[in-house]
Amino acid sequence: MENSKDYKKRIKRHTPKSPIFKDCLLAFVFGGAISAIGEILASLYIYFGAEEQTSYTLVTVTLIFVSALLTGLGVFDNIARYAGAGTLVPVTGFANSVVSSAIDTKAEGLILGVGSKIFTVAGPVILYAILSGSILGVIYYFVTLFS
Repeated sequence: MENSKDYKKRIKRHTPKSPIFKDCLLAFVFGGAISAIGEILASLYIYFGAEEQTSYTLVTVTLIFVSALLTGLGVFDNIARYAGAGTLVPVTGFANSVVSSAIDTKAEGLILGVGSKIFTVAGPVILYAILSGSILGVIYYFVTLFS
């Protein structure tokens, strides 16, 4: 019993303090900046003649491309190390996870490496998104059927 208390004290003493306020502030600023860039891009696409819905699709594609490119160049990880959760805005974080998995396994070949492991991180996201969308679709169908 006494050993566990000593162990907990030792762990507490050697564990670095987490600057939670700073981390939250950086995540807020960087996540907001990525979202603001998305809004600016949407406005630019609309200005150049795209319809509103099309502009949002173009923004998504642009953010995925830029995130994938920055991940491939090794820049995204440096930004994420500083910005923390702010880079996990769904589109940029998702693109980073897919490209990172592909880069990590490229030495194993295109089929056994990249092809089989590219969705290691993103796979569960895709699976549960499809599953929850399907379940909500069925619920919506029955709710509207009996309304």
